[in-house]
Amino acid sequence: MDGSAIESLRTSLSTVTDVRVQGRSDHLLIDILCITILAVLCGADDFVAVATFAVDRKDWLARFFKLPGGIPSHDTFQRVLGLIDPSQFSASLVNWTSALQTALKGQVIAIDGKTARGSGSKCKGIRALHLVSAWATTSGLCMGQVAVDEKSNEITAIPELLDFLTVKGAVVTIDAMGMQTDIVNKVREKEADYVIGLKDNQPTLAADMAALLEHGCQTNFENLTTDVYTTTETAHGRLEERTVRVIEIPADSPHREKWKDLQTLAVVLTRTERDGIENFETRMYLSSLEPKAERMSQAIRAHWGIENNLHWAMDVTFGEDHHRLLDRNGVQNLSAIRRLAVAILRRDTKTKLGAKNKRFKAALNPNYILDLLDSLIL
Repeated sequence: MDGSAIESLRTSLSTVTDVRVQGRSDHLLIDILCITILAVLCGADDFVAVATFAVDRKDWLARFFKLPGGIPSHDTFQRVLGLIDPSQFSASLVNWTSALQTALKGQVIAIDGKTARGSGSKCKGIRALHLVSAWATTSGLCMGQVAVDEKSNEITAIPELLDFLTVKGAVVTIDAMGMQTDIVNKVREKEADYVIGLKDNQPTLAADMAALLEHGCQTNFENLTTDVYTTTETAHGRLEERTVRVIEIPADSPHREKWKDLQTLAVVLTRTERDGIENFETRMYLSSLEPKAERMSQAIRAHWGIENNLHWAMDVTFGEDHHRLLDRNGVQNLSAIRRLAVAILRRDTKTKLGAKNKRFKAALNPNYILDLLDSLIL
C-alpha cells in the first residue's frame, strides 16, 4: 500500500493531452484526472461529489499529488473532463489495465450499446448519448467505448471501436445489428472470430438459414455436420432448458462467399417453465467458429455478461441514467471512469460486499482504496 498503483495510473494518464492554455491553469491535469477516478471509486456519481471527496480527503491526496492550486472546484472538474479527448482518455485507461488483458485467446469480447439517458434534453433538442462498449467477459474489463454519432447508429460505431481494440485470438460477440459485411470483415482483419445474432434485418440470410435448419430437421441432419449441447437450470421456481444446435453451413452456400469465413449456424432453443406454464424462444446466430455446440453455447451465454455485469452496474450501482450531464465529452469520460471502477471493484473477491458497499467502504477507508488499485498491478 505504498501508492505504486497510483503512480502507475499517473504514468498512463500522462499521455492525455492538456488542451488548456499553458501557464494559466491553477491545477495540474494529472491531478484532476486521478482524483476524479479515485472519487468515483469511492461513491462519487457527479462532479459536486468528486469535489466533496477531494476536499474531505485533501491531506491523504497530498501524499500522491502536488495540488499546486489546492483542491479544484466542482466546476473545474467538470470543465476539464469536458475538454479532454474521450478516445485518448479511454485508451490511456485501457493501457493502464493492459496487464490484465493477457491470454485473450478464446476469451469472449462482447460488444453492445447503452444509452446514457441523463445526457439528453428534449427541451434543448439534445439526444441522449449512446455509447458502444467492448467488454472482456472473463477479466471483467471494458476494453474501450465509442459514442454513436447523432445522425448514425451502432453499425458505423462498431467498426470504429474495433479499429483501436486488440482482439487477436478472441471471440467477438455482437447482437443482430452487427450482422453487416463491414463489421464481419473488420473482426476477421483483427484476427478474431465472431458470433453475431441473426434476425430479420438480413431477411434473405435469415430465411435461408431457417430453411437450412428445417431441411436438417426433416432429414435428421443427413449429410450435415451438426452438434448439440443442452443445459438445464432451476432457480426461484423457474426451470430453464437451453439447447444449442450448431450446423456447419454447406460449402456451396453463396452466403459463405459473402460473409467472410462464415462457417456455422447456431440455433438456440430456450424452454422455460413456471407454475406449469411453458414458453419457448428460438434465436439464431452466425459464426466463424467450428460447429462445436458447447463452445458456441459458452460464447453466447458470455455475451449476456455485458448486460448483466456492465450495463446493470451502470444503472444500479452508479445511477448513470439519473445524473444530468449534457456535455458530450464529459459524459463519455465520466462513463469511461465508471466502467473502469466496475472492473476494479470486481477484482476484489475477498471482500464479501456488493459493488455499492465496496464503494462505501473505500470512501471510509483510504487503505482499502489502495488495496483495490494494487489488485490491478500485482
